[in-house]
Parts: sequence; C-alpha cells; structure tokens
Amino acid sequence: MTTTPETEPAVDVPYADAVLAARAMSSAVFLAGLIANGQLETVGRPDRLPQDLFPHVDADVVQAIWDRALAVGLHAGRVSASPRLHRDQLARVQGQFEAIGFEAMARSVGRSRRLVAAHPADGEGARARADGVTSPTSDTREGT
Repeated sequence: MTTTPETEPAVDVPYADAVLAARAMSSAVFLAGLIANGQLETVGRPDRLPQDLFPHVDADVVQAIWDRALAVGLHAGRVSASPRLHRDQLARVQGQFEAIGFEAMARSVGRSRRLVAAHPADGEGARARADGVTSPTSDTREGT
C-alpha cells in the first residue's frame, strides 16, 4: 500500500519530540553509567580518579578542581531532590546571571525552574499543556 501526504497519519509533533528527546537522554544516562563504571574499574580506587583523568596537570590543581566539582554536584543533588523548595534560590541565581550578562547560564537555570511544576500557592502564571503538565510560560524572570 502506498501512502500519500493525504493518507499519512497525523504525527503529534510535540509528543514525538518529547519521546525522542527522552530516549536520547535515557541512552546518554545509560552510557554515562557505563563510562563511569569503566573509569573506576580501570583505575582501581575512587581516590585515583582525579589524577588518572588529568595526568599532565599538577596533582594539587586537579584535587582542588575535583573537590570543587564534588561540592557543586552535592548541591545540585540537594536541589534536584526537592526542586520546589529551591525555586526562590533558582530565581535569585537566574537573576544574578542575567545581571552580569551570562544569558546562556540564566536561560539554563530558567529552564530548570520551568520544569518544576508551578503550584497555585506560588502565585505564578502557568499554562497547561496538552499532556496535562503545567509549566510557566517563560524561562526568563519576566515571564515567571
């Protein structure tokens, strides 16, 4: 059977986009786990990872960067565990990025804020999508 544009089933573009993006992210997370597994298995001990990853850099510099990354990761983990409790912090940081001209970083924080479902008690304007998810209408301070 030959299909023509008139007989092809309609594609729900936003749904297909979301499903395909989710598959790509899921695959990336899976691969990241395999890479982390391989890194640790080939170096032997977690405390050897920083210098193993950057063998040509001064060990003290590598350790300082590693320690900073750990602090950032722990903070991100706390925020991701209960993002609604950190909406004000995310808004403040987004505003700070905007104020110094870091627009890409501000948009990134704004997207993370936007993914946290708005609650009516927050007094934020939100719109319902076709899939029932409610999200703010913008990832900038002006729209939320």
